[in-house]
Amino acid sequence: MSESAPVPEVATSENPTEIPAADLPKIYRAMVLARVVDERCLTLQRQGRIGFYVPLQGQEAAQVGSAWALDPEDWIFPAYRELAVALVRGVPVKLLLDQFIGNSGDVLKGRQMPNHYGYREFRFVTASSPVGTQISQAVGAAMAARWKGEEIVTVTYFGDGTTSSNDFHAGLNFAGVFKAPTIFFCQNNQWAISLPRDRQTKSETLAVKATAYGFPGVVVDGTDVHAVYRAVREARARALAGEGPTLIEAQVYRLGPHSTSDDPRRYRTDAELALWKEKDPLARMKHELLAAALLTEDDDVALWETTRKEVVAAFEAAEATPPVDPLTMFDDVFAERTPALEAQRAEFEESQKAGTGKS
Repeated sequence: MSESAPVPEVATSENPTEIPAADLPKIYRAMVLARVVDERCLTLQRQGRIGFYVPLQGQEAAQVGSAWALDPEDWIFPAYRELAVALVRGVPVKLLLDQFIGNSGDVLKGRQMPNHYGYREFRFVTASSPVGTQISQAVGAAMAARWKGEEIVTVTYFGDGTTSSNDFHAGLNFAGVFKAPTIFFCQNNQWAISLPRDRQTKSETLAVKATAYGFPGVVVDGTDVHAVYRAVREARARALAGEGPTLIEAQVYRLGPHSTSDDPRRYRTDAELALWKEKDPLARMKHELLAAALLTEDDDVALWETTRKEVVAAFEAAEATPPVDPLTMFDDVFAERTPALEAQRAEFEESQKAGTGKS
């Protein structure tokens, strides 16, 4: 197993909405990798070795199942919790950790806050903190792809809280009118930070909101990889057939904090958490593989052990990577640096050499 999850190929089974049996162990490995990285990053932030992190524990099936159903050419517009989606796309663990640390291996050159990563190579757009901004971006990119004759879809991920935002309305309304080939994937993890879902909307479901915009809304069990995969494959087929977008509500639960700045014990009960832990998507997937003789208990122990070692090695490599060169702050502002910027850069470089710290 490598530092990144196995990248899926386009489904080739007789039923394109069902997961090929050979992919099930790979999907479980991707879920385990996401859980291990997630646990490690939470610990690293508490140790002060990374500055900020947004956990996803409990949402692995929704993320891996949805990402597995896509074509590698499809563009992903994430929120800030889609670590497992990035791993399925093939983003190496070290590359993610480089961004969390902000070292010289970070392709964003330390310009985004930790956990706000993006990779053009993997068609994974950089996340931003304001909720919902990615929705209109995904719709616009989908329309551009259609006009260019590209047979792809765009997928945008967001949480239940985002369905109350202006961007949600604007993006879904535009997509409905123009039948944009976009999949709106809502991970309803029951809490918008500390606001429970029933204090946010009186809609029977979040998916039903799609009705007002003129396209289907689908509710799926977000702990069931098969249900998620099926819903995304069907939505993708609709989009490519020119039938427009789909809103998918994957009902999940955030087992950890909203972010490392959050303490969920202040607003939810231990009893509620215990109830959802019984529905842990990794346990569900493991039992399925055991029952199908696609995994043994020994295999499972070895998988977790190997994965933990690989993630530790990836972090050690990332932590040993030199910091970002301060001179890069003068790059990428213009296609070519202006004379004034060149002068400022030269002055800063001299101050660095002199060790004065002048800026």
